Amino acid sequence: MTRAHRHARRSPVLLLSLLALLLAAFAVRPAGAVEGRSYVNPVKAQKGADPWIQYHDGLYYLITTSWTSELTMRKSPTLAGLPAAPSVRVWSDSTSSRCCNMWAPEMHFFNGRWYLYYVAGQGIVDYNPTQRVHVLESAGSDPMGPYTYRNQLGGGWMLDATPLALNGDLYLLGSASGGGTQNLVIAPMSNPYTLSGGFSTISTPTHGWERSGAPVNEGPEILRRGGKVFVIYSASGCWTPDYTLGQLTYTGGDPLSAAAWTKKATPVFGRNDSARVYGPGHSGFFTSPDGTESWIVYHANDAVGDGCDNGRTTRAQKFTWKADGTPDFGTPVALGATLPGPAGESATTPTAYTLVNRNSGKCLDVEGGSTADGANVRQWACDGGTSQRWRIEDLGDDTSRLVNVAGGKVLDTADCSVADGADLRQWSWLDTICQTFRFVVTDQGGWVRIVGARSGKVADVADCSSADGADVRQWAWLDNTCQQWQLRPV
Repeated sequence: MTRAHRHARRSPVLLLSLLALLLAAFAVRPAGAVEGRSYVNPVKAQKGADPWIQYHDGLYYLITTSWTSELTMRKSPTLAGLPAAPSVRVWSDSTSSRCCNMWAPEMHFFNGRWYLYYVAGQGIVDYNPTQRVHVLESAGSDPMGPYTYRNQLGGGWMLDATPLALNGDLYLLGSASGGGTQNLVIAPMSNPYTLSGGFSTISTPTHGWERSGAPVNEGPEILRRGGKVFVIYSASGCWTPDYTLGQLTYTGGDPLSAAAWTKKATPVFGRNDSARVYGPGHSGFFTSPDGTESWIVYHANDAVGDGCDNGRTTRAQKFTWKADGTPDFGTPVALGATLPGPAGESATTPTAYTLVNRNSGKCLDVEGGSTADGANVRQWACDGGTSQRWRIEDLGDDTSRLVNVAGGKVLDTADCSVADGADLRQWSWLDTICQTFRFVVTDQGGWVRIVGARSGKVADVADCSSADGADVRQWAWLDNTCQQWQLRPV
């Protein structure tokens, strides 16, 4: 048989294969597989270090290092909405032994509750020797809590804790010092807030790319696919442009043994000078709403000389997988590039919020849509008008200003008073503490109190009225529904 004849006999098979590929290529995509809303990095510019994104019940939740005694979280129906989403305080701790430098928060769902792991210590010095790992537990299934304190995990200095469920058991990974290096460690757990044994080391910084600035392995995060389990970790000094990501693969056996983990000899994600991205690290992972895409969230700097501080911003991008089942993170993308959001997003990106009172069901409103300084702020039946729409602008210090869309002016405490009954009104932005507020989680379902940064008092509907036009003022927190509000995107 000639070569030509052999090719002739195979051609029907080849044609069928090509036809199948063409049909697959032009097949109608599932409704949920459409590209998401376009977004631009960074997805958080203020306090963007050590980011964690959780996608849950149609919403993205983002929490990052605060460097204070407060942890704030924001949520949005789209990735594009996170930069302008309100920052809501989900935890505050003034306990002297745990206060006031909180790092690397992340949340995980076990048995119907969220567990929020974070690092805290005294003072604001980097790598303070008092830094310890702590865990909170939610009251229910709302990622924003409210939370209660559960436990300190371990007795020594440790950073960047994350839980690992493997082979029916639960473990805690973290980063601790030993032998002159900072290493990845692991310990067994009896439940999400209790250790049941000591820590053992599974990785030390042995490669040159793990030792730039200092020999460091930290920020371990779990990534799974197709039965494979990876630990993606950060290597080298976080203050260097060479801070990068490495990879361990679980190869079987006792997870507490270093022999159960194989380290990739080269980094898997690092600086991209052409895009002006330096020191990308401390990653997290989430899946697109339709389940078809894998995404990485991480922090990075945009200049070589930037350090390990609040100058780092939160970035996110899609990644793929290699034929051998390992992740392919590609290279960090430049800030400012417009990219397709996660596949399956269907909601509209919010541009503003209405603030709805829990008792009356009515909205925070500027009377008559006035643009004048001193215009009264009241409650009124929600009508979707611009006088009831507020932009929530993060000021980078755990507070926000509330800008009314109709007048372009901000919510203001009259005469900077700290007294009960002081009026809340609108006024031109004067950049004073009397015009800044905190949103503090009060109950499940997104109910918050609006707390004046100067007075510590809350936005209150006078006399608990349910009438249109009832005045909104400040008052001491009484834990009633007239002082609770829900931020609803519009």
